Amino acid sequence: MAPRKEGQEARQRRLAMKKDSTKQSIGKNTKQVVKKNTRQKVKQGLKPSNNVVGMDLGDDYCRYCMINGDGEEIEKGRVRTSLAGMEKRFKGMEKVKVVMEAGTHSGWISRQLKEMGHEVIVGNPRKVELISANSNKTDGVDGELLARLGRADEKLLYPIQHRREESQADLELLKARDQLVAVRRKLINHIRGAVKSVGGRLKKCGTESFHKQVKGEIPELIALSVEPLLETIEHLTKQIREYDRQIEKLCREKYQETELLQQVNGVGEITSLGFVLIVDEPGRFSSSRSVGCYAGLRPARSQSGTQDPELGITKEGNSFLRRLLVQSAHYILGPFGKDCELRSWGLKLAGRGRKNAKKRAVVAVARKLAVLLHRLWVNGEEYDPFYYSHQHPSLVVAQ
Repeated sequence: MAPRKEGQEARQRRLAMKKDSTKQSIGKNTKQVVKKNTRQKVKQGLKPSNNVVGMDLGDDYCRYCMINGDGEEIEKGRVRTSLAGMEKRFKGMEKVKVVMEAGTHSGWISRQLKEMGHEVIVGNPRKVELISANSNKTDGVDGELLARLGRADEKLLYPIQHRREESQADLELLKARDQLVAVRRKLINHIRGAVKSVGGRLKKCGTESFHKQVKGEIPELIALSVEPLLETIEHLTKQIREYDRQIEKLCREKYQETELLQQVNGVGEITSLGFVLIVDEPGRFSSSRSVGCYAGLRPARSQSGTQDPELGITKEGNSFLRRLLVQSAHYILGPFGKDCELRSWGLKLAGRGRKNAKKRAVVAVARKLAVLLHRLWVNGEEYDPFYYSHQHPSLVVAQ
């Protein structure tokens, strides 16, 4: 009887194993059916609103990864980096959260997706080292990481806010002028160096009249190669003047708030218009002190335990705005700057005699200038160059 009993037990074990494998197969097939149905819903625009799309932007195509609220991958693919491509893929879908990094295309893509009704988060690529320092970095992997970061906590992406399309278009006018000025400066330096290389020397003169002042002083030995450059400089100067007229018109007719900023000595039309266009919406800063940090003018920190070294500025944010503020600070502290509390404070810092004291003073004045311009813009007040002295006369006398 023992062999028959053992045979029955073995048969029961085989039946039990067969049932378990059937259950697993059914479960696997069920998951595949659910995933297939979910993809069909995505295409039909019936996707649940808690889904997150991570998109890695490229010049030709954008790779995206879509996950649901449970972190399960729903779909991966690519979409052409064009207005038509984005509209074809994302128009008609229910509202989703789209996460991307700031870059060349992030401005217009984010605006287009918002117009379609989607929530868009644009992360700061300098803060997301999880992507930039990844040893297995691909467009598809980047898209998935962006989606998972957006699902976990948006603050991990350090979201930025793009300026309006109209402001961006007007800002390109300032950038175009800036490029022409840089090219003209390089050509002038090249001509001066070329003349020195053959034993000559050109007289000092301003960039505006350089092509006129030195026209008859070019050595004959290099005249053939240098004179065409003088003609180019003359043309660049005319184009820069035309840009200046357009900037003046913009300040006068479209951005009257620049007049408030130009009350400060050392702040002209270019700096005031650049500040207004780059900041775009002054109300997005809870405090005027944040504008200095936004321009990358605050000192960096690397504190650990008892160690807290003194570091340079972060140089984050918009480099063009930072350069405009530093140029204005140079003027305020220079020989043509008018007397004011900001100038006195900066000169006091520069006179401490430490190494690089003048450079530190310029950066400090530029940071305070950013705060001042924002306050003038928000409050719409008349600028008082001795505001602190008038508000606290007793403290000034005590000092």
